Amino acid sequence: MAIDITVPQLGESIVEATVVQWFKQEGDPVTTGEALLELETEKVTLEVNANDSGVLSRIERAAGEDVRIGDLLGVLDESGEAAATDSTDSAGSTDSKGASADESATAAEPASAIESGSADEPPVSAREASGPSQAVTDDRVTPVARRIADEAGISLSDVEGTGMGGRIRREDVERAVATRAAEPTAPEAEPAARAAEPTTPAADPVGDDREEIVPMSRRRRTIASRLVEAQQTAAMLTTFNEIDMSTVMTIRRRNREAFEERHGVRLGFMSFFVKAVIGALRDFPELNAEIRGDAIVRKHYYDIGIAVGAEDGLVVPVLRDAVRMSFAEIESNIRQYAAKAGEGKLSLEDLRGGTFTITNGGVFGSMLSTPILNPPQVGILGLHRIDDRPVAVDGEVVIRPMMYVALSYDHRIIDGREAVQFLARVKSLIEVPAALLLEV
Repeated sequence: MAIDITVPQLGESIVEATVVQWFKQEGDPVTTGEALLELETEKVTLEVNANDSGVLSRIERAAGEDVRIGDLLGVLDESGEAAATDSTDSAGSTDSKGASADESATAAEPASAIESGSADEPPVSAREASGPSQAVTDDRVTPVARRIADEAGISLSDVEGTGMGGRIRREDVERAVATRAAEPTAPEAEPAARAAEPTTPAADPVGDDREEIVPMSRRRRTIASRLVEAQQTAAMLTTFNEIDMSTVMTIRRRNREAFEERHGVRLGFMSFFVKAVIGALRDFPELNAEIRGDAIVRKHYYDIGIAVGAEDGLVVPVLRDAVRMSFAEIESNIRQYAAKAGEGKLSLEDLRGGTFTITNGGVFGSMLSTPILNPPQVGILGLHRIDDRPVAVDGEVVIRPMMYVALSYDHRIIDGREAVQFLARVKSLIEVPAALLLEV
């Protein structure tokens, strides 16, 4: 019995994905629960597992193709018999009983009509009017590839498909667009006098190897679109301050070994900032809100997103109800998220929601930057590297470990005064961390 392998539910508000790779090939045996292929959504990469045992008889969507929930990915033959090869099903082949002469003649008519240009064939102008990509049927081209071809004015009949069974994929069309762009355009007719003028020698063709076209991953495309969306839809401003990290660094140095021995995780700076941010959000609740239509939704819970570096860009897993977490729980969760991000195993639940975000560019050496909002959130705190700098303390110049911090906020609901006061509150809680005990 044939069993369809379809795109499963991908999570809240996610309807599309991209096939990353198949772990099995046509004809391979499959056992229940075994991973068949990998899909990439705008948030996470997930595996599609087999619900039954059998043989993978057919692959419908190859790596690189975009799919939607419910789309057919492949077919599993539960009986264990591999599907027949394409050669036995190709047009014009005869079955075991043999085809009649009338059937052969009928099958040959369309080919002869095409060759002779019969009256039944629509005129060339009619074919062109239907669009450059209409000559290729839907089952031989992905929807995304067709859209790109239409936008670029590329005829799909001129595109070589590299997908399963010659299916035309996004990469094939993009390659054709790049090839056309690289081709010299036909020069206009010139006077004979100009034709005699010396011409510049053609560029060395080896120069073509200096550029490479690499399609964006679905996650990178989503990151790009959301960053642009954040800048276009929010009235985003950024305010800055600097924090003396002396006290926190002393606490970490004195308690590092005991903390790690007791909790099995290192004491980092992020747990201090998570606690400080929650304390400041209590005083300035608009920064823990979002805009829905013409209303402001204030949230009385603190789900703090922590930006983590991954191969395809930053992802933001969320510390649920972080106000109830201890320093050790915060550090442990962040460490687990970082490990899962590195392995590409973050789940949709790990990334869902969030009321405020903290991003630490200091781990990459950033001295100062302007973080971009993570919609629909209206506030994000950017941390940076710690540098020894001269500062004035009690009328004297001393060297202290200082960190620049940046708060980007949505000016539609947050005024500059509240933003500056919020950042000042974070600064005071970090510089006098004993006050964090009152915020628990």
